[in-house]
Amino acid sequence: MQPANQPPQSVEQLLSRAQALAGYSLGELADLANLQTPADLRRHKGWSGQLLETWLGAEAGSKPEQDFPELGVELKTLPIDSQGRPLETTYVCYAPLTGIAGISWEHSNVKNKLSSVCWVPIEASRDIPPAQRRVASAFLWQPNAEQEQALRQDWEEIMEMIALGEVEDITARHGEVMQLRPKAADGNALTRAIGKDGQWIQTRPRGFYLKKNFTQVLLQQAFS
Repeated sequence: MQPANQPPQSVEQLLSRAQALAGYSLGELADLANLQTPADLRRHKGWSGQLLETWLGAEAGSKPEQDFPELGVELKTLPIDSQGRPLETTYVCYAPLTGIAGISWEHSNVKNKLSSVCWVPIEASRDIPPAQRRVASAFLWQPNAEQEQALRQDWEEIMEMIALGEVEDITARHGEVMQLRPKAADGNALTRAIGKDGQWIQTRPRGFYLKKNFTQVLLQQAFS
């Protein structure tokens, strides 16, 4: 078995490739791709996702589009425990903090990223070394009307607070299924945002994250 040397030509081919990885450990997949497996993922947070991108033929990288733009599908890894429960929130994309007048849910990057997702659950309990963590069965998901409404409601509430200059007041408790949190490789990184009096302020970049209660439901729907 070898990593894909070109992007998948259809959603069916993408899902077939992803499901073929089930049962392999990350170490086995890295060895087959002639890649090094880090001993600790704390300093290599995106490594497992990048490894799967290599195997599946993803091209988008960190661009603000889906990982498989020709198919309109995003790839997301989902770290799970031994009971199949999500271990952490799932990063979606950066949140715009400036130039947001006129942005609607329909044209938001969050809606674009979550319109169709290939989820790949991965064993990720902290007592399992990265090389021994196994890939579980991938599944394709598109939000139903109820799920999209919940996402939209959280997005609109959070974006309204950003527009009103309240970005510093937003905590991880805001949102029922999606939250806003600082997102930067370096804790000292700063970006511009709108302050409470309409002035420019410096703040940490923010990202949208799916809460664990939401991805738990997706897992139950896929495997019930």
